[in-house]
Amino acid sequence: MLTISEISKSFGPRTLFEDVSMQINRGDRIGLVGPNGAGKTTLFSLIMQLEEPDTGTVNYEKNIVHGYLPQESAPAGDETVLELATAVTPEIADLQKKIKAYDTAHPDEIEHHDNIHARFDELGGYQLEPKAKKILTGLAFREKDFDRPLRELSGGWVMRAHLAKLLTLEPDLLILDEPTNHLDLETLQWFTEYLENYSGAILLISHDRDFLNRLITQTLEIRQGKLVRYRGNYDEHLVQRAANEATQIAAYKNQQKEIAALQLFADRFRAKASKASQAQSKLKQIERMEKIEAPTNDDKKIKFAFPQPQRSGQRVIKMENIHFAYGTNVIYNGMDIEVERGQRTVLVGPNGAGKSTMLKLLAGVLTPQSGERTLGHNTKAGYYSQYRIDMLQPGRTVFEEAMDTPQAVTEEFIRTVLGSFLFRGDDVFKKVNVLSGGEKSRLALVKLLLDPPNLLLMDEPTTHLDMASIDALIGALQQFQGTVIFISHDVYFIRALSTHVVRVESGKLTHYTGGYQYYLDKSASGSAKAGLIAGYNSNTATSNAPAAAPAAPKSSHKTKEQKRFEAEQRQARSNKLKVHRELVQHLEKEIARCEKRQREITAELELPGTYEKAGLAAHLNRELADISRELEHANKEWEKAAAALAEADAKLGA
Repeated sequence: MLTISEISKSFGPRTLFEDVSMQINRGDRIGLVGPNGAGKTTLFSLIMQLEEPDTGTVNYEKNIVHGYLPQESAPAGDETVLELATAVTPEIADLQKKIKAYDTAHPDEIEHHDNIHARFDELGGYQLEPKAKKILTGLAFREKDFDRPLRELSGGWVMRAHLAKLLTLEPDLLILDEPTNHLDLETLQWFTEYLENYSGAILLISHDRDFLNRLITQTLEIRQGKLVRYRGNYDEHLVQRAANEATQIAAYKNQQKEIAALQLFADRFRAKASKASQAQSKLKQIERMEKIEAPTNDDKKIKFAFPQPQRSGQRVIKMENIHFAYGTNVIYNGMDIEVERGQRTVLVGPNGAGKSTMLKLLAGVLTPQSGERTLGHNTKAGYYSQYRIDMLQPGRTVFEEAMDTPQAVTEEFIRTVLGSFLFRGDDVFKKVNVLSGGEKSRLALVKLLLDPPNLLLMDEPTTHLDMASIDALIGALQQFQGTVIFISHDVYFIRALSTHVVRVESGKLTHYTGGYQYYLDKSASGSAKAGLIAGYNSNTATSNAPAAAPAAPKSSHKTKEQKRFEAEQRQARSNKLKVHRELVQHLEKEIARCEKRQREITAELELPGTYEKAGLAAHLNRELADISRELEHANKEWEKAAAALAEADAKLGA
């Protein structure tokens, strides 16, 4: 489908690629990875022929349709969301404009008007609309948004509309640059499942490890100006790369030992006439060797740890009877939440449910129309905005922003911290307004670190961070002794960090006192229970057919044997149903017991006195781990038992 042959690309003295070649075939699912600045987006620009390589060629197979979603800055004009989503070719887009113009300005030009509609229909324009609406709905657009002009939408929603256009086009090769940046967690789930069933080839850049692991079957890594191809998803490529590096290190060391031995012989006997020819032979042997390059690791890693803040009280923050609305749009009406020290809570829920609003209310950035926000003893809140520019002043330099802290710090210390976040040399004198998204994210983190809070409120903290930076952030937050409440669509980050989940939906909060997998299991259990109840109601309401029985003579009267046989069959099915029902009830009691004990242990672990008794905290942590495993097993067994009960109940009523 696509062949890249020996391309090179440099910017001034810096070479991004040199003699790079690759091929993409039908059905390929490739993730392009590498640290920030390695040239991933530049390579996409070369593939899309938006830029010219210094040397080499980019060739597409004839009649191949490819579609590209850039990372940022998709255009937004007067066209509506639906018009953009269906404007999959220039001709269709042009016909859409003509239809719109003639419908309003030239209603009397019937013949020309009909010709335009006929051509639009011939190109399948009207068939595109249902497909586009389905995709837009999957991307969390509401039906009332379909006719909104793009210029009225935020940048993130404009990117979603352009993504909908691409998916409606359904190109042979889909090229995506950070497509998950503007998606919430639930939309990301829909999008991932959609791509898992996509028929075309996919080439994508993403810093979302879970997204890559679910989708790709090959990994293409930009490393030291070269492209290295690995089979498997992102995690599998890490294993292969580590094995390759270990092999290369061993081979390099062995060759260096051999070269040293040959060189030693030549140096020792070069001046001795009887062995001069042998010495010369050893030198030629060294020259003929195909030298193994010394392995190098060019991955830039952020190394940092949060300074530990002052310890807060047990209750960190409390909001009571909160009412908040944007105009007539009521987000919360009587909302209550209380957060305790040490919790690492992720807010989840559909787009527009009010997660970012809640984070701003907790941070004091927004003031509720009524209700109380109460900070606990010694609580200091720090807010990491989804929009990094809100935290930074565009006219300042990186160094000036970092120096703007109430803490007593030296210039040397500031430079050290900035260096840890990859602002090195003259980078510290860059203006904020010229920084990339990743650089702004790192600088915003620096500002938080220099004045550390004990209540950290973070909105999409991983956006624009590369994977090494995300891993470093996870490590630091796991060691952080304060309290964290965050929003993220990065499933890997959520799984690694969260110990508590709050689902926000329709102004209501549902708490899950466990990590993300616990939340998923409980949500699935809830859905299964709802389905089971619906199944019972449906079966009860519609079950009028007689029970199945062996073929009987055509007679209006049944024999005693037939009646007895049917009764025995009904009793057998009823007994089986009873066994299933008892098992479900037993498992529900077991789940309730585990959940109760889990809450009790969690409460004990939050008491200061627990840590004054030798070994008690360790014992409770072990018991908590055991209870969590029991709970996970019981939930899985309940799902199986509930499904079997529903099936048995359906057969009894059939």
